[in-house]
Amino acid sequence: MLELVDVRTGYGRSEVIHGVSLSVPADGVAAVMGHNGAGKTTLLRAAVGLLPAKSGKVLFDGDDVGKLRPSARVRRGIAYVPQGQQSFGQLTTMENLQVVADGRKRGKALIEESLELFPALRDLSARRAGLLSGGQRQQLAIARALITEPKLLILDEPTEGIQPSVVAEIERTIVELTARGGLSVLLVEQHIGFALQAAQRYYVLQSGRVTSSGDGGAAAESTVRAAMAI
Repeated sequence: MLELVDVRTGYGRSEVIHGVSLSVPADGVAAVMGHNGAGKTTLLRAAVGLLPAKSGKVLFDGDDVGKLRPSARVRRGIAYVPQGQQSFGQLTTMENLQVVADGRKRGKALIEESLELFPALRDLSARRAGLLSGGQRQQLAIARALITEPKLLILDEPTEGIQPSVVAEIERTIVELTARGGLSVLLVEQHIGFALQAAQRYYVLQSGRVTSSGDGGAAAESTVRAAMAI
């Protein structure tokens, strides 16, 4: 689905990502973990085209998309949910969804599907997004991204600063979506248990380099914690 091959990138003359390679399985989840400052968000920005790769390749569905603008990558089927539970704060929950759905042939159906995944949003449809809790805004951000009907969903710290009940719901949704087929997920996450529970493949990033990788699942937790303790 998505493959990064020896990608190097950074800001100006400062290189942050030093030859990182990883792959996201088709209809599966790859998790990238690491401490603050490890380069996780920078890596995602290179994957979606917000930051150009200085070298290496970004392959999507077998095609090199490294020279494509972010908008072109979106049209190819990549959706990105950045950190911070971002939304249009002055618009209602429903208006936030409608903005993305407008112009799509299945717009109404896609909104309904997103509300089925996050039923709490249905009762909040008339509330301004700026008045939602952090967990509710995160669900809204993911729901908006899914309305674009992506092949790949990229999530940057989706559980940051939100309550455990919503963390569990987001994890359930990720697992459910990938089990249906047709969607892969690249997940950046500091909560090790959450990440490994959802992922088939994990990568630990330290100082812009992959220092550990392997199959996901609870059995990998001790290995990941040891790698992150170094």
